[in-house]
Amino acid sequence: MPVNPPPHGPTLLGIDVIYVGSILMGIAAAAMLLAIYAAITVRDPMAKRVKALNERRDQLKAGIVTVNAKKRQSIVRRSETTDNIKTFLESLKVLQDSQLKDIQQRLAQAGIRKKEWAVAVVLARMIGPIVLGLFFGVLIYGVNYWPLWSAFKKFGLFAGMVILGYKGPDIWIKNMMNKRTKEIRKGLPDALDLLVICAEAGLTVDAAFGRVARELGRAYPELGDEFALTAIELSFLTERRLAFENLAYRVNLDSVKGVVTTMIQTERYGTPLASALRVLSAEFRNERMMRAEEKAARLPAIMTIPLILFILPTLFVVILGPAACSISDNFLNRKT
Repeated sequence: MPVNPPPHGPTLLGIDVIYVGSILMGIAAAAMLLAIYAAITVRDPMAKRVKALNERRDQLKAGIVTVNAKKRQSIVRRSETTDNIKTFLESLKVLQDSQLKDIQQRLAQAGIRKKEWAVAVVLARMIGPIVLGLFFGVLIYGVNYWPLWSAFKKFGLFAGMVILGYKGPDIWIKNMMNKRTKEIRKGLPDALDLLVICAEAGLTVDAAFGRVARELGRAYPELGDEFALTAIELSFLTERRLAFENLAYRVNLDSVKGVVTTMIQTERYGTPLASALRVLSAEFRNERMMRAEEKAARLPAIMTIPLILFILPTLFVVILGPAACSISDNFLNRKT
């Protein structure tokens, strides 16, 4: 007696639609549960950083350099690695002080506090073109992985990989800088408003910076990190001006440099801090509004090409399609 095969669901290009839909529904449900878990278990991103900075401040005040032997070994190991890299680069006569200072500042602006890793960036610039050039050179000319490509296209790929190997570390650092600067720019007007409130409440400058860092640490972690570090430097540096200059050094924003200049002038001449910060906050809010209006004004020009390529043809089909179908039916009926 023949056995009937089990019924199958509808298929599309030989793929069971119900089976694939069930898998996608399971993935969507898992992603929703993961999003709910991540929203419920949100942790303060500033807590660990501020705790480490406070511990470092206590160590500097007490004159203690090491906390325990394990941490000291890790610090020595890192310094030995960077020292070996630096010695190797100096032996090749490719290390320049101006180049190191520029990379160190860009690392600080990208949120990387370890200045000694600047020599690693220089080494990556040297090794990247060699590694990628050898790898793709073997693929293109040795193995002939793309036999149908022309000689010009093969050389273009090889040259592009060599340039990417040299520019890759700079592109990575610049991308991190831009993201961090964008986040700091978004939260700066709110931070200045809170600084005004703290100054009018009678808090000192370092206490005001620390309070703002705690309040804005969850919404703007990058800005809270910078303000927390500035508050700690204000509490133990011999000159308070150095703490403000370090803030301008670590953040690549003209508005932050304006805030730093204002803070230094108020410290030097004793001018009212709240009024100066209120004026700066109003200026930054107007600047943010102008940037938003500029983006809104650019939208018509940006949307022109998608409108012509995707929206208008669909609109023409929807509007003229029924008319074209009725006209063609009338002509066919007349001929018959």
